[in-house]
Amino acid sequence: MTERGDPPDRGADAGPPARLPHIERDEAPLYLARYYERQARGDGDPPAEDDGDDTTPLYLRRFRERRTTTSITEPTPPLWQRAGAGMQRALSEDNRNKEIIAPPAARRDLANDVYLIRHAETQGYSTEAGLTPLGGWQAHTWGHTLAKRVKDGEEVVVVSAATSRAGQTAARIHRGLLDGLAMFEKDVKVHDPAAMAEFRNFAVATPDGLRDVTAAFRRYYSVLEEFERTATGDRPTWLVEIDRFWRVQQAGGDPIAHWLTVPMLHYEPPAMCVRRFWAGIQSLAADHPGARLVIATHSGPIRAFAVWALGYDPGEPYNTEHVRVKLMADADQALVSYRNRVQPVQIPDVGALPSWSLTEHWQPPTVPGAEPTVPGAQPAVPGTERR
Repeated sequence: MTERGDPPDRGADAGPPARLPHIERDEAPLYLARYYERQARGDGDPPAEDDGDDTTPLYLRRFRERRTTTSITEPTPPLWQRAGAGMQRALSEDNRNKEIIAPPAARRDLANDVYLIRHAETQGYSTEAGLTPLGGWQAHTWGHTLAKRVKDGEEVVVVSAATSRAGQTAARIHRGLLDGLAMFEKDVKVHDPAAMAEFRNFAVATPDGLRDVTAAFRRYYSVLEEFERTATGDRPTWLVEIDRFWRVQQAGGDPIAHWLTVPMLHYEPPAMCVRRFWAGIQSLAADHPGARLVIATHSGPIRAFAVWALGYDPGEPYNTEHVRVKLMADADQALVSYRNRVQPVQIPDVGALPSWSLTEHWQPPTVPGAEPTVPGAQPAVPGTERR
């Protein structure tokens, strides 16, 4: 009998006990064991001279060469010193950072630094909604980041479009900017946010007058429901154009690209948005020379502004992404930068640009059958009318 827990009696001829598997490893790893073997055989010593018959791998020979020529206390000189590239290093000193900037002697003075910022994330576009909690954080973070860039004695002006999402974005940017300035202990003059009509979203001509594209959607939805219910009469042109615009949005397409490329009679042209943006920028620059102008607005006019400056469509700006405009001092030039592309442009004379309105000379008369009165036009010769 054996007590419980004692190993069983194996007998005299049972042989050695079986070795149970274990997970403890006290031996050296294979690569270290081979290294110890080479050191014991003397293979670890560097050869006196390289006769070409050494079977040691090349990487190991190079390692041994470096080990004998350098030490921790005397590190290897930089590559530009060893290669004699001191002149190349001096010439490339200006583009070692992420942003390529000119040397201080070649920099031009700025009249104003302008940021055209798309509003933060909103709750929706079918109604006049405000920002989501994420949108509030985005705008606050943008203002806090701006506080790192400004210097003591600067002036910052914050304006926005009159919509809720743009106004709340400007307010959160303003709050984040003040928090950052207090944290970094900077003395900067910051103006309270204000709305400006020049930076509104593109408008749509509805029976109620010019309305923001979001406000026009509510009018469109109510009228469209009536047409679908009664199914009588043709839909007016403004309703058809808004329907096309919003169906692109619902299908997951790019409605702003539709607005930029497809002529629509009831939508404000992209060129007019660029014109009034320039009018607003020049007005702010005249009132606040040398200040940073932070403008919270909408993606459509911002994108039209970038297309005008760059000559191609760089794509839809993300929430709180901005187009930067640097107005040069003592010159009619500006630098427009957007998504790693910088383009010098001429600041337009807004007063000399052409305008479009319903009182143009080519407007046909309201009296049926009357000839349009176009200055300088010759009367039609009988018999030459177009059939």
